[in-house]
Amino acid sequence: MKPITNKEQQVTYLKERLEIFLEVLDAIDPETTELDDIDRLIQMMDDLEDKMEQFQQRTDNEQ
Repeated sequence: MKPITNKEQQVTYLKERLEIFLEVLDAIDPETTELDDIDRLIQMMDDLEDKMEQFQQRTDNEQ
C-alpha cells in the first residue's frame, strides 16, 4: 500500500479511523464490557496515535 502523503488524505484517513473508534466506543455496554474490549479500544487509540506520528514525520520530511 502506498503511503499517504497528501495532507487532505491524511486528515480524511484520521477522521475515518476516529469515527470507527467512536462507533465501537458507543456500542460498548459498560455493564457487560470485558477487559478484552478495553484492550481493543486502547489498541485502536495506539494505532491512531502511531498513524498521526507517521503523518507528522512525513510532513516534517517534506519541509
